[in-house]
Amino acid sequence: MTAEPVQPAVAIATFGLGRSYGAGETRIDALADVSVQFGQGRFTAIMGPSGSGKSTLLHCLAGLDRPTSGQVFLGDVDLTRLTEKALTHLRRDRVGFVFQAFNLVPTLTALENITLPLTLANRKPDQAWLDLIVETVGLKDRLHHKPSELSGGQQQRVACARALASRPHVVFADEPTGNLDSRASADVLAFLHRSVREFGQTVVMVTHDPTAAAYADRVLFLADGRLREELVDPTAESVLDTMKRLETPGTAQATASAGRPSQASDGTTPDPQAQAG
Repeated sequence: MTAEPVQPAVAIATFGLGRSYGAGETRIDALADVSVQFGQGRFTAIMGPSGSGKSTLLHCLAGLDRPTSGQVFLGDVDLTRLTEKALTHLRRDRVGFVFQAFNLVPTLTALENITLPLTLANRKPDQAWLDLIVETVGLKDRLHHKPSELSGGQQQRVACARALASRPHVVFADEPTGNLDSRASADVLAFLHRSVREFGQTVVMVTHDPTAAAYADRVLFLADGRLREELVDPTAESVLDTMKRLETPGTAQATASAGRPSQASDGTTPDPQAQAG
C-alpha cells in the first residue's frame, strides 16, 4: 500500500482576496478573487507581468496593505480583522521583511541592524540562533562595520539576517536581488533557500527574475490581478516559458478559462496603485 504524501501545515492563506484602487471609471482591480495557500517551511515565488498584482498580493499577505474584499490568514490570525496597532505588533513579532532597498540604519553597525527589530520590541536575541544566522550569511567578520563600509551584497545579507533574527512565522522578500549583481544575488538566494531547507523557514518572494524564481519550491503566476498558473520544482527555463506565454496578449484569459492551475505539493485552494506590479 502506497502512503499518501504528507501535506505541510499552512503558514498563510487567502480566500477570495481582492484589492481595488479608485472608484468608477478610474477604478483599478489590482487583485481579483485570489484564493491560495502557502505551505509552512516552503519557498514560494510570485511572478507576473508588470501590473499583474504580484507586489499588491505580497503587501496584503504581509499586512502592509488592506484588501478590499476577502480574507488573509497568517496561521490562525485573520489579518483583515486586526486594528492598525495590532497589525504593527504582528508584523514586528511574526514577520520578517527583505526589500529591494536594504533599509539599513546608516549609523548602526551590521550587528545592531540585525538585532534592531528585537531591540525595538524589548526582546533579547537568542544568542545561539543569532550566531547561527550570522555564520550562515557569512558576516562574522563584518558585524562591527556600518552599511557604508559594506558592499551591496553584504548589506542585503545583513537585511536577510535581520529578517530571520526574531524567528518569524514567515519572511516576505520583495525583489530582494533587484539591486545586486549576479554573484551577490546568488549568495542571497542561496541563503533564503538554505533557511527553508535547514531552519524550516517559510519564505514568500516576489521577483521578475526566472533564475531567482528557480530557487523556490513553487512559483505562482499572476496576470491581471488573478492567479493564472503555478509551477512545482521550477527551473529557470520553465519559468521563462510560462512568463512568455502569460505576456502574450489573450493567453492569460485562455489559461484562466481552461481551469484551475496545476496542483502544488503544498497546495492552493481552488479557486497603492504603484504596488500593483
